[in-house]
Amino acid sequence: MRTLLCLIIFLSSVSFAAPFQETEAQKQQRMAWWTDARFGLFIHWGTYAMAARHEWVKTRERMTDKEYEKYFELFDPDLYNPKEWAQAAKNAGMKYFVITAKHHEGFCLWDSKYTDYKATNTPYGKDLLRPMVEAFRAEGLRVGFYYSLIDWHHPEYPVDRIHPRRDDKEFREKNKDRDITQYQEYLHNQVRELLTEFGTIDCLFLDYSFPGEDGKGRDDWQSEKLLAMVRELQPNVIVNDRLDLLDVPGGWDFRTPEQFMPREWVQVDGQRVPWETCQTFSGSWGYYRDEYTWKSPRQLVTMLIETVSKGGNLLLNVGPTARGTFDDRAMDRLEAMGEWMKLHDRSIYGCTQAPDHFPKPDNCLLTYHPELNRIYVHVLEWPFKSLHLDGFDGKVKYAQLLNDASEVQFASRRGAWMDEGKNKESQTLTLQLPVKAPDVTVPVIELFLQ
Repeated sequence: MRTLLCLIIFLSSVSFAAPFQETEAQKQQRMAWWTDARFGLFIHWGTYAMAARHEWVKTRERMTDKEYEKYFELFDPDLYNPKEWAQAAKNAGMKYFVITAKHHEGFCLWDSKYTDYKATNTPYGKDLLRPMVEAFRAEGLRVGFYYSLIDWHHPEYPVDRIHPRRDDKEFREKNKDRDITQYQEYLHNQVRELLTEFGTIDCLFLDYSFPGEDGKGRDDWQSEKLLAMVRELQPNVIVNDRLDLLDVPGGWDFRTPEQFMPREWVQVDGQRVPWETCQTFSGSWGYYRDEYTWKSPRQLVTMLIETVSKGGNLLLNVGPTARGTFDDRAMDRLEAMGEWMKLHDRSIYGCTQAPDHFPKPDNCLLTYHPELNRIYVHVLEWPFKSLHLDGFDGKVKYAQLLNDASEVQFASRRGAWMDEGKNKESQTLTLQLPVKAPDVTVPVIELFLQ
C-alpha cells in the first residue's frame, strides 16, 4: 500500500506533455499563409558581428568566456534602424522574417529577465528585438523567432563536442558536474518569455539537436515538454524540425534542409511534406567582412524559383554589421531580387510544383498556381525563337510574357517518337518567342491553362 501511495505521489509531481493532435486539413490551414508566402528573411545578429568572421567564431577559435567578453562589453550598434531593415525585406518581396533572438553564443537581443547577458546591458543599452518586431509588423511581414537550444555562455550548459572549451581537458574536468536541469529551466523560461511578451509569433525556429556521443538531444532539452508549452502558448505557430522529435506525431511542422538544394520535393516515409531551405548570400550566417563567395543576383533568383518549383520555401539570410546595418553587398542583392519580384511575384506567391503530367522543358523551371490554374515557365537559357513544351498541346488557352503581359503566340506540333519499340504520339506546344530575351534576370512565360 505504501509503495502504491509513493507511486501516486511521484506521478502527480511529473509533468506530462499532452500529444499535439490535428487533422491534415487543420495543419494545412494553419500553415496556409506560410506556403503561400514562399519567401522569407533570416537574420543572424549578435555580438559575433563585431568579430566579423563567422557566427561560430567562439567555438571555431576555442575562445574562453573571458576572451569573448570584449564583444559584449563594446557592442554598440549605433546605426541600427529596424524600419530600414523591414523596408528592405518588403521591397525584396519577402513575406516573413526570422531573427536570432538568441544564437549559440547565448547573447539575447531582448531584455530577458532570466539573464544579464543581453542587449540592454551593452553600451547600446536598449532592447533590440521589440522595435524590430514592431517595424516588420508595420510593413506587413509575419514574425518568426530563432532560439538556440545550444548556449556556450550559460554556466550550467554541459560541455559537449561543439562547445568552445571541448578540447580543454582541465576545463572539462572542472565543469563535469554542470546541471543540465538548471539549463533546461532557463531554456524553457526564455522560450515562454518570447512567446508571451511579443504578441503573435508566426514561426519558431529552434536550433538544434545533435544526439549521440558527447552530444545533446530531446532528453537534454526536454523537447516534448517544451513543444507542448509552445503549442499551448501559441497554437498557430509553425515550428521547425530540430528538437529531435522527428518520430513524434506533431513534433515538427516542416523540414529544414540547410545550405543545399534538394533534388526533389522533400519526403518523409514516401510522403511529400512542407519544407523550407535556409540559405546564405555567402558562406556565413553572421556578418563576415572578408568572405567573398557571394552568390550573384541571378543565382539567388534562380534559387528562389527552384525552391518553389519543388514545393518549398526559401529563407534567405542577412548578417547585419555590428553598427546595425545591412552591408552594401546584401543590399545590392536584396534590391536586385526585389526588382525581379516586382514583375514576377505572381510566379512565386501561392505557387508550388507543377503537376507531374506537365514535364519540365530543357533549361527551364516550372511553378504552378493552383487557384489561378496557371503554369509559369522560368526560362534559364533563352532559346532561338521557339520553345517546345511536350505534353502541353491542347492544355493552354493563352500565353504571355509575365514582365509586360505581351502575348506569346503558339502552335501545335504532333509527331511520332520511339520508346521501347512502340510508337507513341507526342503532343508538343511550340511557343514562338522573340529573338531577344526580356531584359530581366530570369524571363517568365505565363501559361493560362484550359
